[in-house]
Amino acid sequence: MQLRVIDSHTGGEPTRTIVSEVPLVGTSVAERLAFMHKHFDYLRTALIHEPRGAEVMVGAIILSAIDPKNTAGVIFFNNVGYLGMCGHGTIGVVETLRWLGKLNPGVHSLETCVGDIQVLLHEDRRVTLDNVASYRIAKDYPIRIDGDSLMADIAYGGNYFALLDVSHTDLLSRSADFLTKQSIEILSKIRIEFPQVDHVELFGKPISQKNNSRSFVLCPGNQYDRSPCGTGTSAKLACLAADGKLPPGQIWRQESFIGSVFEASYVWVDQASKSIRPSITSRAFVNGDLQVIADPEDPFCWGIPRDRT
Repeated sequence: MQLRVIDSHTGGEPTRTIVSEVPLVGTSVAERLAFMHKHFDYLRTALIHEPRGAEVMVGAIILSAIDPKNTAGVIFFNNVGYLGMCGHGTIGVVETLRWLGKLNPGVHSLETCVGDIQVLLHEDRRVTLDNVASYRIAKDYPIRIDGDSLMADIAYGGNYFALLDVSHTDLLSRSADFLTKQSIEILSKIRIEFPQVDHVELFGKPISQKNNSRSFVLCPGNQYDRSPCGTGTSAKLACLAADGKLPPGQIWRQESFIGSVFEASYVWVDQASKSIRPSITSRAFVNGDLQVIADPEDPFCWGIPRDRT
């Protein structure tokens, strides 16, 4: 089997996009995702797992649009399964389509399993993503970690997040390995009450004075996001909006753990229910055009199982 994929990164976070046609059946992106999970999950493990991939990678597959008014559909996946939405991955997919000569500057609509999203490809190759409606679910949920009392907001931004302000601690000065272990423990406590949550986002003071905040984001599969995380930034804006700390249209500069930046703002969807429509702007860079080979004599052609790595 041979398969063409395009590699890119957005703010340091990689996206591996399948551009070869895969015959996925369904009348919605959600149905196509279910079909892929049942019949083609070996593509996910082959592309993301070792020895061909890396656990930190997010994968995407570009689909023909179901609704002719839309540009394309997209499914996102990672080392442990499938994602409802992915902000950095969407920006990577748009840059991939531009690099292939299939997308010109302007406004485009993409179908995802959580709804249609609008993207603006700028002349300078930046991408602005108008994400799905985002909102806070709960405020100040208390947890204790290593004797410290922390408060978590639970919010949705295309995925479900527990967001914790750790600016009063030295946590973000610690290593990524330490923060990963801490975030895994936080997630285990959060999911007792909120089982839908699969991301943890720790916020602190930015390194650059040009930015508003710095974050460390734990993603499903226990890898941290090298970018500021598009869906996580959306969830953060939902909390800021609900608290009246950020007015509509004002730019929020979110700094990642490695120093990359997303610019974000929002408009109200429903001010009474505190539901917002976040916009995320960043740029992706294509860094690979690969012809993937699956040799039937290779015992690891579909990836090394995670319990062996």
